[in-house]
Amino acid sequence: MWDRIEPLMPADPVRGRRWADHRRTLGAIAWKYRTNSPWRDLPEELGSFQTAHKRLIRWAVDGTWEKIFAAVLAAADALDDIDWTVSVDSTVVRAHQHAAGALKRGPKAEASRLTTHSDAPAVG
Repeated sequence: MWDRIEPLMPADPVRGRRWADHRRTLGAIAWKYRTNSPWRDLPEELGSFQTAHKRLIRWAVDGTWEKIFAAVLAAADALDDIDWTVSVDSTVVRAHQHAAGALKRGPKAEASRLTTHSDAPAVG
């Protein structure tokens, strides 16, 4: 897979120091998302966490990730190796009672309960 990805990686900058190894940086980014650990917990053998994080952001801005994804997807499609699976998340998000339209307590609650904003008859 690296043979397909390597030509898509950005070249070293014309001025300044050479970049750290792209392959090691990709490993660091993959480790971060695979373990869901903080960047600062990146193992030393994967390089500096600042380098990996900055490279992740830079590649997102310059379109490197889109090029890599397109190349990997095209290669998998050519081999008929794509099996789409759809996953639906059923997470429940609860709103605070004030956001959910709960009735208010106190003297103002009686007046607001009798007010209607439609042609329907008032309940009360």
